[in-house]
Amino acid sequence: MVRSLTGSQLARQLGDWSGALPAGPAYARVAAGIRLLVLDGRVALDTRLPGERELAAALGVSRTTVTAAYDSLRAAGYAVSRQGSGTRAALPRSRSGDSASAGWTPFGPDGSDLLDLAHAAPEAPTHALRRAYDVALEQLPRHLPTCGYNLFGLPDLRAAVAARYTARGLPTRADQVLVTAGAQHAFSLVLALATGPGDRVLVEQPTYPNALDAIRRHGASAVPVPLTPDGWDVDAVAAAVRQTAPRLAYVVPDFNNPTGLLASDTERRGLARSLGRSRTLTVVDETLVELALDGATPPPLATYLPADLSVTVGSASKTLWGGLRVGWLRAEESLVRRLAAVRASVDISSAVVEQLTVAELLGSLDAVLPSRLAELRTRRDALAAALGRLLPTWRFRMPDGGLVLWCDLGRPASSRLVAAAEHHGIRLAAGPRFGVDGAFERRLRLPYTYPVDVLERAAEQLAQAFATATASSVATRPLVDSFA
Repeated sequence: MVRSLTGSQLARQLGDWSGALPAGPAYARVAAGIRLLVLDGRVALDTRLPGERELAAALGVSRTTVTAAYDSLRAAGYAVSRQGSGTRAALPRSRSGDSASAGWTPFGPDGSDLLDLAHAAPEAPTHALRRAYDVALEQLPRHLPTCGYNLFGLPDLRAAVAARYTARGLPTRADQVLVTAGAQHAFSLVLALATGPGDRVLVEQPTYPNALDAIRRHGASAVPVPLTPDGWDVDAVAAAVRQTAPRLAYVVPDFNNPTGLLASDTERRGLARSLGRSRTLTVVDETLVELALDGATPPPLATYLPADLSVTVGSASKTLWGGLRVGWLRAEESLVRRLAAVRASVDISSAVVEQLTVAELLGSLDAVLPSRLAELRTRRDALAAALGRLLPTWRFRMPDGGLVLWCDLGRPASSRLVAAAEHHGIRLAAGPRFGVDGAFERRLRLPYTYPVDVLERAAEQLAQAFATATASSVATRPLVDSFA
């Protein structure tokens, strides 16, 4: 089903287009504003744009102006028109090629080591991790007489995860928890159970790229709903649900990856209202929920969703260490059993020692987190300061938590920067990796998970790479202040 924007909706997203955009003919400024909304992912590809007369009335311009703007967009490849189906948002072929969907690795194409800024996960809390492994090895003998398989996960870990949810305001029993090999594994199980080829999955735009990859791998289709600079457009979500009837929704309300946005209590209630009314099974990704750097987080989104329509996934990777490869999902017991049946054909069980280790770490998390959060806060501020000093034209919104900055480069140069950065010793993830169909060429996600001295050197290398990548292009200031 084709999604569409009304004239008033597009006019609201364009904002003060007459005063904020560079001088020039009115049609060129309207076209530039729409083009930037498409590049920034705030107008999803293949969305039907409003009719010329309707948009003209909403913007207070002549129909001739809108006609010329649409003509300009079509000529540049940012819109296509088909007889009887109106004008739809698009990207030129050069912007929607392989770079948008290609995966990444932590090493260069020749196998040489690069500073990995493509992934966002912290190093292990060494002392706490060693102690937890010691405790796990002490407990291991009582598991040795068994076969070592536990489809649902070890009871100790399931109880520890359930206790963590309960403490955060979401009462949970151990039998509502399924242990997995990370949150990505958990999401893949839900996709396998709930979707089939051609089914639609509602996602935020931008969102976690591995989730998009998983959706494609299962033959489903991602339906992007653009985030606003300040958060979630609840009305847009409701409209998307009505227009596309998604089989599943995937949302990251706690320090959204990559924007760092935190959904307010009001936004959570609005999302739950739309998704619950439509009976849409919703996967809530909480992998970053424990990483609040400034202030607290609202109650879990699942507290507002119908119990039988919510699956909350979590992981030890972002809070503790990715090398543990332990995650989980939380849902109604009947749904957990159905997901476990799917899991049985995949990997049977998670490793015993790592499960015991994570159970020990979760039990002492409140003692480990304060120093970890203080360290991340220092690193975030140091990276922000270095970027402000060395790349002053870049813009970003300082996140209240999570692990990354979502940077606006001021021009569509993300893929060129990624290519140039490898020659300067840095591995990056291009902005289009985080959007559907190649959006976000103006964007770059930067993790602040390294020590301060490493981040400061990385900023210097980034500045050099950016100069190389943009040497042949004309500098332009941002036309729309999105996520600034």
